Amino acid sequence: MFGIVRKTKHEVRNRTVYMEVYGDNKVAYRVTAGWINPCGENICTYGVEAEDYTSGEKETIPDFSRNVEDAVDFVEMMITKRIRPKNMYDRALNYLCISI
Repeated sequence: MFGIVRKTKHEVRNRTVYMEVYGDNKVAYRVTAGWINPCGENICTYGVEAEDYTSGEKETIPDFSRNVEDAVDFVEMMITKRIRPKNMYDRALNYLCISI
């Protein structure tokens, strides 16, 4: 009773930096804007990035939310709590669980 499940991958295209803040912990936090085309129509989506300039570590969630306010709010929370890139996915999951 096993079957193959196909999942189409939707890539974010034409990404641009919407907002960038350089924190006092030498981490750059960014909100990016881009487009996905899931059902034949273009939809704007916002992503988040964190790049640590001391270690070179960088993490990206290219399609964090379709709402710019959620993406900006999440990045502001990362800045105030001084979140490193390696902890970004855990914090994003916690943020999205609460906001949904």
